[in-house]
Amino acid sequence: MAKEIETKRKPSAAFMKPVQPDDVLAKVVGDKPLPRTELTKKLWVYIRKAGLQDKKQKTLINADENLLAVFNGKKQVSMFEMTKLVSGHLKK
Repeated sequence: MAKEIETKRKPSAAFMKPVQPDDVLAKVVGDKPLPRTELTKKLWVYIRKAGLQDKKQKTLINADENLLAVFNGKKQVSMFEMTKLVSGHLKK
Protein backbone atom coordinates (compact mmCIF):
# COMPACT_ATOMS: atom_id res chain seq x y z
CA MET A 1 0.00 0.00 0.00
CA ALA A 2 1.36 3.33 -1.04
CA LYS A 3 1.09 6.19 1.41
CA GLU A 4 -0.47 9.37 0.09
CA ILE A 5 1.73 12.36 0.74
CA GLU A 6 -0.17 15.56 1.28
CA THR A 7 1.64 18.50 -0.27
CA LYS A 8 0.77 22.11 0.27
CA ARG A 9 0.25 24.03 -2.93
CA LYS A 10 2.92 26.67 -3.48
CA PRO A 11 1.97 30.06 -4.93
CA SER A 12 3.16 30.80 -8.44
CA ALA A 13 6.36 32.83 -8.58
CA ALA A 14 4.72 35.16 -11.12
CA PHE A 15 2.02 36.13 -8.61
CA MET A 16 4.55 36.72 -5.84
CA LYS A 17 6.81 38.97 -7.93
CA PRO A 18 6.29 42.61 -6.87
CA VAL A 19 4.70 44.88 -9.46
CA GLN A 20 4.78 48.68 -9.52
CA PRO A 21 1.40 50.45 -9.78
CA ASP A 22 1.32 53.54 -12.00
CA ASP A 23 0.26 56.94 -10.62
CA VAL A 24 -3.46 56.35 -11.35
CA LEU A 25 -3.59 52.99 -9.54
CA ALA A 26 -1.33 54.27 -6.74
CA LYS A 27 -4.16 56.55 -5.55
CA VAL A 28 -6.09 53.40 -4.65
CA VAL A 29 -3.48 50.83 -3.54
CA GLY A 30 -0.42 52.92 -2.67
CA ASP A 31 2.76 53.62 -4.61
CA LYS A 32 5.02 50.85 -3.26
CA PRO A 33 5.75 47.71 -5.33
CA LEU A 34 3.69 44.75 -4.10
CA PRO A 35 2.76 41.24 -5.31
CA ARG A 36 -0.39 40.90 -7.45
CA THR A 37 -2.11 38.99 -4.65
CA GLU A 38 -1.62 41.88 -2.21
CA LEU A 39 -2.59 44.42 -4.85
CA THR A 40 -5.89 42.61 -5.39
CA LYS A 41 -6.51 42.43 -1.63
CA LYS A 42 -5.89 46.18 -1.23
CA LEU A 43 -8.18 46.91 -4.16
CA TRP A 44 -11.01 44.89 -2.59
CA VAL A 45 -10.47 46.58 0.79
CA TYR A 46 -10.87 49.93 -0.98
CA ILE A 47 -14.00 48.77 -2.85
CA ARG A 48 -15.68 47.42 0.29
CA LYS A 49 -14.73 50.40 2.45
CA ALA A 50 -16.20 52.81 -0.11
CA GLY A 51 -19.27 50.59 -0.73
CA LEU A 52 -18.61 50.37 -4.47
CA GLN A 53 -19.85 46.82 -5.02
CA ASP A 54 -23.24 46.89 -6.73
CA LYS A 55 -26.05 46.14 -4.26
CA LYS A 56 -28.17 44.03 -6.65
CA GLN A 57 -25.52 42.36 -8.81
CA LYS A 58 -22.51 41.63 -6.60
CA THR A 59 -20.19 40.85 -9.54
CA LEU A 60 -20.31 44.49 -10.67
CA ILE A 61 -18.11 47.26 -9.31
CA ASN A 62 -19.24 50.89 -9.47
CA ALA A 63 -16.44 53.38 -10.04
CA ASP A 64 -15.78 56.38 -7.83
CA GLU A 65 -13.51 59.26 -8.88
CA ASN A 66 -10.28 57.27 -8.30
CA LEU A 67 -11.49 54.03 -9.89
CA LEU A 68 -12.97 55.85 -12.89
CA ALA A 69 -9.40 56.56 -14.06
CA VAL A 70 -8.33 52.95 -13.39
CA PHE A 71 -11.37 51.63 -15.30
CA ASN A 72 -10.54 53.85 -18.31
CA GLY A 73 -13.64 56.01 -17.86
CA LYS A 74 -16.17 53.18 -17.41
CA LYS A 75 -18.68 53.83 -14.62
CA GLN A 76 -19.29 50.13 -13.94
CA VAL A 77 -17.27 46.99 -14.68
CA SER A 78 -17.50 43.31 -13.76
CA MET A 79 -14.96 42.00 -11.25
CA PHE A 80 -13.42 39.91 -14.03
CA GLU A 81 -13.02 42.92 -16.31
CA MET A 82 -11.58 44.85 -13.36
CA THR A 83 -8.52 42.58 -13.09
CA LYS A 84 -7.84 43.05 -16.81
CA LEU A 85 -8.12 46.84 -16.53
CA VAL A 86 -5.95 46.95 -13.40
CA SER A 87 -3.17 44.98 -15.08
CA GLY A 88 -2.99 47.78 -17.67
CA HIS A 89 -1.95 50.15 -14.87
CA LEU A 90 1.14 48.23 -13.79
CA LYS A 91 4.58 49.48 -14.77
CA LYS A 92 6.78 46.93 -16.49
